[in-house]
Amino acid sequence: MPWFRNLIHLSSSTTFRTQSSLKPITTATSLSYAFTHQLTQFSTAATEEKAAEADVSDKGSGAGTIAARYAGLAPTKGDEKPRVVVLGSGWAGCRLIKDIDTGIYDVVCVSPRNHMVFTPLLASTCVGTLEFRSVAEPIGRIQPAISREPGSYYFLANSTGVDFQNHLVNCETVTDGAGTLEPWNFTIAYDKLVIAAGAEASTFGIRGVKEHAIFLREVHHAQEIRRKLLLNLMISDVPGVSDEEKRRLLHCVVVGGGPTGVEFSGELSDFITRDVRQRYAHVKDYIRVTLIEANEILSSFDDRLRIYATKQLIKSGVRLVRGIVKDVQPEKIVLSDGTDVPYGLLVWSTGVGPSPFVKSLDVPKSPGGRIGVDEWLRVPAVQDVFAIGDCCGFLESTGKPVLPALAQVAERQGKYLAQELNRIGKAGGGRANAAMEIDLGSPFVYRHLGSMATIGRYKALVDLRQSKEARGLSVAGFGSWFVWRSAYLTRVISWRNRFYVAINWLTTLVFGRDISRI
Repeated sequence: MPWFRNLIHLSSSTTFRTQSSLKPITTATSLSYAFTHQLTQFSTAATEEKAAEADVSDKGSGAGTIAARYAGLAPTKGDEKPRVVVLGSGWAGCRLIKDIDTGIYDVVCVSPRNHMVFTPLLASTCVGTLEFRSVAEPIGRIQPAISREPGSYYFLANSTGVDFQNHLVNCETVTDGAGTLEPWNFTIAYDKLVIAAGAEASTFGIRGVKEHAIFLREVHHAQEIRRKLLLNLMISDVPGVSDEEKRRLLHCVVVGGGPTGVEFSGELSDFITRDVRQRYAHVKDYIRVTLIEANEILSSFDDRLRIYATKQLIKSGVRLVRGIVKDVQPEKIVLSDGTDVPYGLLVWSTGVGPSPFVKSLDVPKSPGGRIGVDEWLRVPAVQDVFAIGDCCGFLESTGKPVLPALAQVAERQGKYLAQELNRIGKAGGGRANAAMEIDLGSPFVYRHLGSMATIGRYKALVDLRQSKEARGLSVAGFGSWFVWRSAYLTRVISWRNRFYVAINWLTTLVFGRDISRI
């Protein structure tokens, strides 16, 4: 039985952990045995100074509370498995974590979220087509060794820097802001480091974007969009709200005509047509959607598909505006031609750029500011460091173009690098500075499998060309929508989430979308 096996495993792993070389950095007579045992997973290898940084506070009645700052995980020893540290839990990092051989390596994942987001279906959660948990896969399910093996961990933290010379990663725990625990700083020694820290949404330096717009990249972004959309619907139904204010509250503006912006606009127009007009009849004539793009929507797709998508979006009630946003204010955006666009909900989806962490790393950069890598996804300036996903790009010296920030690129890189690390580990190169004489094998080669996007009303686009200039199959319509759903249903990581997604789609088809504001 699963609970009995877990009980036996927990008992054996606890016994093993007490034999570990990791030691606590601080002790106190008021600490309970359980808390002391938890601290034994951390090491005093860094310095005695960090132990002295422990903050002791006496709040409230009873025994004082100790907020310790851990020194971290010490370098691995000869009788331990080499350690691979993965920074990030996106498509690239999670695919590597899934495929890494935990019989060869201990795996440590450092990320501010403990799950992977299936981003192609994220837009559907904003309007209730899918539940949020349907697109989130816990890291512990992707790689069970992180939850079970004594030398493998997941840490809810951000990387603040890397000491490449000493093979150390500096980290700071993530908390819920003011009034919660103080962040704890710690270090992790690595044998192999994989930077898969992703990228952040590009604002192009436009004032007010971060303060007033919502990005659609994480589950909490989708939750925020949903709550604000439903809040505006309910407020606009209150007596005394002027017609002008209703039009502003119920004006949903999407900036960015890429796949994410187009898919969200399509989902939103479907939500308005099929659900809002039935359940918010008093304000149904006020709600509208505007999609703003500086150039052409879906610029990477075939021209015929772009024209088809434009016609379908306009037919479903989406207003397409070509313009450049100059300023974002609390209740309106200003375009470069001086036009004011009032909004109640502003979703920003204009591509990504390097994060502050990536910018801070003292390594060669590729065009665009990403971490520069060679043909084997190594960071050539330092030993035992690799980079995958949206945070990296080929160096100009390789003669290869920087790959687009797509999920399939990141996933393919994660799969390739896991295979390379497994091969290196089997050849005895898993330790720090031990792989310099090992042949790296075939370099990474990316082949584009095509692009898909839904545009609402049971219609989608499928472009199977390898590049914009190449020839290939490109189709649109209901058949493409069926292909789109079938393909993504099979790509959802676990059978549990596939079941969730299928049931959510069926429930929405039969009963409509849920409009509860929870």
